[in-house]
Amino acid sequence: METVFFKGTECHTTGDMPAVGTQAPAFTLVTPGLAEITEKTYAGKRVVLNIFPSIDTDVCATSVRRFNKEAASLPDTVVLAVSMDLPFAAGRFCTANSIENVTPASAFREEDFTRNYGLKMADGPLKGLLARAVIIIDRDGKIIYRELVDEITHEPDYAAALSVLRR
Repeated sequence: METVFFKGTECHTTGDMPAVGTQAPAFTLVTPGLAEITEKTYAGKRVVLNIFPSIDTDVCATSVRRFNKEAASLPDTVVLAVSMDLPFAAGRFCTANSIENVTPASAFREEDFTRNYGLKMADGPLKGLLARAVIIIDRDGKIIYRELVDEITHEPDYAAALSVLRR
């Protein structure tokens, strides 16, 4: 179980994030077109999992815009915007904001993402949603970066994540 805060209130996740250096756990997510994507969909590419509670909050929307602009322009890199939002909502957001370099990916249908990545909040005001985190998977499927943002209302450390991708 991980500990994060929402506006100063302590919250806990249902599990633990996978460690740097380990094989990325399996996942199945759903795109706005209702297609299922898995970790195998992006074999041979670097994958940025930008994980957050809901696209309908300012901080979450900002992170999607920022990764759309910066990380997605790097070679062999895909960015998945992962939340429990319905895929339709995430798709509408991306269309309305001209987000073309990020794939919205909903964890609403499958428990494997929340179980394997340990980021579903078990308590607090956002219980049932995902905690804010960034996980980067390399071309070989290994986790090379992870950040669990301690205060959910804060943005992730973009500079640290992008530096890993620029190595």
